[in-house]
Amino acid sequence: MNNFGKLKDLVMSLEDDFSKFYDKQNAAAGTRVRKGMQELKTMAQAFRTEVQNTKNAGAAGAAKPAAGAAKAAPAKKAAPAAKAAPAAKKPAAKK
Repeated sequence: MNNFGKLKDLVMSLEDDFSKFYDKQNAAAGTRVRKGMQELKTMAQAFRTEVQNTKNAGAAGAAKPAAGAAKAAPAKKAAPAAKAAPAAKKPAAKK
């Protein structure tokens, strides 16, 4: 939950700047809001990547067979069908 706390802290730190920008039309506060939103975007992407990696690591661990379990033989691929020879062209009739 540490990541959630960081996210919440960042959003809460932007509250005053949002108020100053939208209520008082303070342009400098707008710059701080944009900077904070960029940090939020970067943080969100890092959290998304972490969640995906954790999820994939858990799924990979669940997919492994139990110790001592017999492995199934891999399925063999069927041989490709033989291609038919192209039809011979008829000679052009002379007039």
